[in-house]
Amino acid sequence: MTAVAIGSIPLIMTLGNSMLIPILPKMQSEINLSAFQASMTITVFSVVAAFFIPILGYLSDRFTRKSVIIPALFLYGIGGIVAGFAAAKFSHAYTWILVGRSLQGIGAAGTAPIAMALTADLYKGAKESRILGLVEASNGFGKVLSPILGSAIALIVWYGVFFAFPMVVCISIILSWIFIREKEHSKKPPAPSKYIKGLLSVFKHEGKWLFTAYLAGATCLFTLFGILFYLSDTLEKTYKIDGVIKGLILAIPLLVMCTTSYITGSKIGKNQKLMKKLIVLGFLFVTASYATLSLFKSLVPFIAVLAVSSVGTGLILPCINSFITGAVGKERRGFVTSLYGSVRFLGVAIGPPIFGRLMDWSRLGMFLSIAGFTCVVGLLALLLIKVEDKKQPEGEKGKKDQKEAEKKEVISFLEPIEGR
Repeated sequence: MTAVAIGSIPLIMTLGNSMLIPILPKMQSEINLSAFQASMTITVFSVVAAFFIPILGYLSDRFTRKSVIIPALFLYGIGGIVAGFAAAKFSHAYTWILVGRSLQGIGAAGTAPIAMALTADLYKGAKESRILGLVEASNGFGKVLSPILGSAIALIVWYGVFFAFPMVVCISIILSWIFIREKEHSKKPPAPSKYIKGLLSVFKHEGKWLFTAYLAGATCLFTLFGILFYLSDTLEKTYKIDGVIKGLILAIPLLVMCTTSYITGSKIGKNQKLMKKLIVLGFLFVTASYATLSLFKSLVPFIAVLAVSSVGTGLILPCINSFITGAVGKERRGFVTSLYGSVRFLGVAIGPPIFGRLMDWSRLGMFLSIAGFTCVVGLLALLLIKVEDKKQPEGEKGKKDQKEAEKKEVISFLEPIEGR
């Protein structure tokens, strides 16, 4: 039940954007918005979340994960009420919808990234990877469920989606309150100045591969939400498909990603060499998919080829999650995973606007430029993501031990990982 409670947290966060995608065209017509203004309801949520995630990550390191997660979930629900009430009652609702979405963004900042750090706190070894796979699968399941749920609710009233958020949040609050049990901090948290100094040293020594891992995660979310925005628009305007059928079609690539994420997380254990191979393979799948999507205009083959990119994303994200949660000790893990959450949210934020601009420019150009970008990121992952070699010759091991000892004198703030 602890794993279920942890898994419910990213599920809630995911609903914040994915549930809105099917209703964006309806929102445009009902309150007279441009496509860009409608996409801003996703962008504002994601940008605000990206800004607050490192702040809440630091607070979760200084206090406890649960003391950040529970209030964040409450705020997330309140934001939904504000946006829904404004859409239902105000003649000029757009500004208040953005206010509500901003509140939801602050709340979302304290959900999935903190849940990743919490997982690494509570579980070790292969079990940690399995639970992180569950977290990513829950994230993916939320993306599968949300377009269907959003489309169904919109059949009653389009702004009903906003009121659905607080109802779903209540479930996660109850599960988290009852089943998540954390150990008390065994020692006093570091002063802010020492904390920041420690983080700077972490990024000095680990920055190349860590930032590459951040970029890989952000790229996956950027392409995912960008293509969902494109697909939602195309289904409605080109194929005249709306309602629950539209939600079901949007859910297909997400279901593929969710399933792949869960299987990947359950199989990788702590095998970093395997993780790196899967990351590179995943980017090959994504690149090949986007490079060939422009050749297909019929819906069925288009969705089939798009599913290949979903397999690639499902291979990449659990491996990136595992790399990042193991990057530092417990007392700074919240910030490092939260910064990862920030760049993921930025990927979500820029996906719909950039894909929207590229759609206006050229369909062929859009797919080829995205394929080129994912190819570059995959190449960076191949070259820069660091893998620990646990089978070393005795002489090499001695040299490494000496080097690590010297490094520890400089970055003594790093907490040893318990159990190693």
